[in-house]
Amino acid sequence: MEERLRFVARLLDGEGMSDVCREFGISRKTGYKIFNRYRDEGLEALSDRSRRPVRYANQLPEPVERLIVASKREKPHWGARKIRELLVRKLAGDMRIPAKSTVHAVLDRRGLVKRAKQRRRQKAQGTALSEALAPNALWCTDFKGEFRLGNRQYCYPLTVTDQASRYLLAVEAFDSNRQDGVIEAFLQLFRERGLPGAIRSDNGVPFASPNGLYNLSKLSVWWLRLGIAIERIKPGHPQQNGRHERMHLTLKKETTHPAGRNSLQQQARFDDFVKEFNEERPHEALGMKTPAEVYRPSMRRYEGLQELDYPFHDKALMVTSCGRICMQRKKINLSTVMAGQKVGLKEVDDGIWLVTFMHYDLGYIDLEQRTLQTIDTPFGSSVLPMS
Repeated sequence: MEERLRFVARLLDGEGMSDVCREFGISRKTGYKIFNRYRDEGLEALSDRSRRPVRYANQLPEPVERLIVASKREKPHWGARKIRELLVRKLAGDMRIPAKSTVHAVLDRRGLVKRAKQRRRQKAQGTALSEALAPNALWCTDFKGEFRLGNRQYCYPLTVTDQASRYLLAVEAFDSNRQDGVIEAFLQLFRERGLPGAIRSDNGVPFASPNGLYNLSKLSVWWLRLGIAIERIKPGHPQQNGRHERMHLTLKKETTHPAGRNSLQQQARFDDFVKEFNEERPHEALGMKTPAEVYRPSMRRYEGLQELDYPFHDKALMVTSCGRICMQRKKINLSTVMAGQKVGLKEVDDGIWLVTFMHYDLGYIDLEQRTLQTIDTPFGSSVLPMS
């Protein structure tokens, strides 16, 4: 909110929108959005707005969920199918009856479903933010705010740092934040530097997808496949990636005032900055050593993706390019971010199937409903379930 107040104050003092937007690192479209919101609604419009959905998919009325839980406790040996039938008898005509998979998900969320003993459900390491004690334990990545080059084209710098050593792994000048170029940049990094234990980012594209399953994107799914944990900072809390953001201030000061005439010239400036930052600039937090004196490549070499195997599941299916799995001549939507990935399926109740990706349980499907009922996110507290 403080940044938005400063932004609006500069405009009210008569400064031009383009100049102020450029200095704050935002687009003119975003600038006009903030200013028009202030003009229409006053100071309250500048406060952070909740990103919590109005409702979540398959959310049940509280009385219905209480009835499901009470029925299970009364009949502990009954499964979701029988409990749903009980709801049909008690609620017939009063409200919509939830699907079996929804009933099962409620029971699972309340700890009323017994899980198979041969496989322990794991959580991603993204549940809490970590503190790296050694190089490559944690990489941090972000897109520094876009800015205009001399030719009036926008530049979107992708930055990657090693948290423990402060080593600046990459600064790449892109003309957009599309994920294809980002995947290629990380592929090159993994080949040169090896694999980190975890990667921390914000919740923006392409690191996350607001419409993807559990906010995953194709990029973060690829990281998971490589055995890299995902860490997400809370929206509106850039200080949780403070070391990386501090580097951004230095990067902006030394490479964008003025900006290069074109992307090639700007990339040359970035390359010179990376070399100086890593090899010449001492850091107090490193005992006045340079990052290059501390950083070492990862011992985990990049060897491509390993084949997924689900020995404890009834079957394994490939997700189609449109984000579906085909089962018993029925198509069930998962998410396009999972396209090309193999998932495991296990029948846990009559007609209810648990869907698993790697060692993460994604949710349950009911073949009659042909939908995936998500459960508590297996990918950490900062990744919210989406419809």
